[in-house]
Amino acid sequence: MKRLSIATLLLSILIFNGAAPGKKEPLYRNPAAPTEKRVEDLLSRMTLKEKVYQTWQSYVGLNSNPNNAGVILDTIPLEIGSLIYLEPGPELRNSIQEKVMKESRLGIPVLFAYDAIHGYRTIYQIPLGQACSWNTDLAEKVSRVSAMESRMSGVDLVFSPMIDVARDGRWGRISEGYGECPYVNSRFCIAAIRGYQGDDLADHSHVAACMKHYVGYGMSEAGRDYTPSDISDQSLWETYLPPYEAGVKAGAAAVMSGFNTLNGIPTSANKGNIEDILKSRWGFDGFVVSDWCSIKQLVNQGIAETEKEAVRIAMNSGVDMDMGDNLNMEYLEELIKEGSVQEKRLDEAVRRILRIKFRLGLFENPYIDVTAPDKRYLLPESVAAAGQMADESMVLLKNDGGLLPLDRSKIRRLALVGPLCKDNVNLLGNWSAFGTAPDVTTIYKAVSDEFGEDVEIIYARGCGLDGNDESGFQEAYEAALKADAVVCCLGEDRMWSGENASRSTIALPEIQSRFLDRIASSGRPVILVLSNGRPLALSGMADNAAAIIEMWQPGIAGGKPVAGILSGRVNPSGRLSVTFPYSTGQIPIYYCRKNSARRGTQGLYQDITSEPMYSFGHGLSFSVFEYGDIHLSDSVITADMKIRAEVTVTNISDTDGKEAVLWYVTDPFCSIARPVKELKFFEKKMIRAGESETFVFEIDPLVDLGYVDRNGNKFIETGDYHISAGGRNATVKAVKRL
Repeated sequence: MKRLSIATLLLSILIFNGAAPGKKEPLYRNPAAPTEKRVEDLLSRMTLKEKVYQTWQSYVGLNSNPNNAGVILDTIPLEIGSLIYLEPGPELRNSIQEKVMKESRLGIPVLFAYDAIHGYRTIYQIPLGQACSWNTDLAEKVSRVSAMESRMSGVDLVFSPMIDVARDGRWGRISEGYGECPYVNSRFCIAAIRGYQGDDLADHSHVAACMKHYVGYGMSEAGRDYTPSDISDQSLWETYLPPYEAGVKAGAAAVMSGFNTLNGIPTSANKGNIEDILKSRWGFDGFVVSDWCSIKQLVNQGIAETEKEAVRIAMNSGVDMDMGDNLNMEYLEELIKEGSVQEKRLDEAVRRILRIKFRLGLFENPYIDVTAPDKRYLLPESVAAAGQMADESMVLLKNDGGLLPLDRSKIRRLALVGPLCKDNVNLLGNWSAFGTAPDVTTIYKAVSDEFGEDVEIIYARGCGLDGNDESGFQEAYEAALKADAVVCCLGEDRMWSGENASRSTIALPEIQSRFLDRIASSGRPVILVLSNGRPLALSGMADNAAAIIEMWQPGIAGGKPVAGILSGRVNPSGRLSVTFPYSTGQIPIYYCRKNSARRGTQGLYQDITSEPMYSFGHGLSFSVFEYGDIHLSDSVITADMKIRAEVTVTNISDTDGKEAVLWYVTDPFCSIARPVKELKFFEKKMIRAGESETFVFEIDPLVDLGYVDRNGNKFIETGDYHISAGGRNATVKAVKRL
């Protein structure tokens, strides 16, 4: 027995160190070896050119035939590090991977990536709308659906979540993130990463997540894309960096550097942010990939005189992988040979890329099982998750006189008018990946199915989303006259938001405003349904509607939740994650502003209110919730203790409903001026009719009462702090010691 044990031990040692009896096997091929040892072993075997190849991300697909993999790879080296995969299935990926694994010298698998922003084939609510659900468990669930469909289709890494705090609705990419609040972005970032990555990246139902765009990209100048951002160090640490730090702590595999110039330095050339903060201070051990051609664009931004210099700057600043512009392949080897980039810097970049490939299990399982589309797409549980997200993310902005839900005893004819009634494409939203219009339930079909034969549906399109054609106004007006109530479906084309989709105004086109005027003149009660990818300025339209439903761009669920809200089957529980101003001229307007120097009427707009039309956190319900007083477990707190804040919420109506309780902290006096209030915790629960639920906020003083200085250092000062939720308030005093 002793001889057997010793033999077994010797065999294990030999395998671990890269050798087996009669055959030497590289250590990096041993799945039992620690990941870091495998990385170092493989790195030590690579030539300079092979290392450079690993930092290159190109693309493949666009209806390529799997049989053409060999032709494709005539122009793509077998040692390439990553490919953006544009095919909706694993066949081409497997063909490419097989060629790479069998014919390349070291058999380093390719990392396949894709932009699955809010779903792969089962498309769900856009991220801005997801945040309005205040349900991070649900966000994790739909991200898990996206991960499963992506991985089963050949994708290993998704360029999501986008966690750019955004406060200018003119910027098209506001639709891709979670709104104006750093804390909300942080919480949903963590949820998305958990959903994408799970507990084991090697599990073929999960993918690696890439957070974007690091950092400050959402602070777009005048709402335009790709523009410079000027952000003070103080604002950078208190507003724009927190979501990324949260994502690093959650284990995000990759980070994408942005397009923007930040305080004079492009973010793909910002060593302080990438090397010093992200990698050193936070301990991020994944890799940084440039955004599409953002290294080449350093020339446009006036930092690099030549493309070669752009590669030198980006690599020395900490960008590990070059997406799209192929400049690393052209210049990096030359830069290293001449000493402008140290080979140890390249080694560090490759080390980070290989680490994620090992964690994904690509060396052991480089291929994806080929399954039928109906075994991976639009599964019943996936569709149900998308539907629930749409249900909970729609926001009832207005409901004068309790018009909704509609009283079926009074509704015999319902008019559906507007350009989005029978539209399915635009409800998918931007970045809809491989989602298709037939997957989407239109508002017209959903309402018809919801009300059945009990209610006659009268339809008229009326007008387009844009333009000047009013020829359909009269038909829609006559439809309204025949009806007991009118549902008017307006909003945006899905291509009006997303990348390179900036708009000078967040008001809807004038044709839609004129159309709503005409419909309202019928005298019938109007329910305005809005589908859009940004906050809207509704000052000229809101008065013409008794009720307003913000549905965002809900993906495949389409009009089903809207129909449910109209009938009362769905009790709206969404709250805004972004402020709706009266006018575009009020931008930027957000809840966590700082106090101004003068109060009263001074410093305000002279021609319009300075208040928002619909505030961050606004959202109506068919239930009526009553908040009790906030109770603190202690009225005094020190830096090394925690206390609990509790509030009991009672549903005093006869309708079950979900309520999101938002907890705010206010520090009225601080050595660094603080926002008028800061969201520090939120929780959503179902409260049955006539019942109560207690919501608890555990206060960690440094995290929840403390603040951050311009260097990112947290501190807490003594004094009073106000805790609020649902219009109720309590005060806790921070002291040095009890």
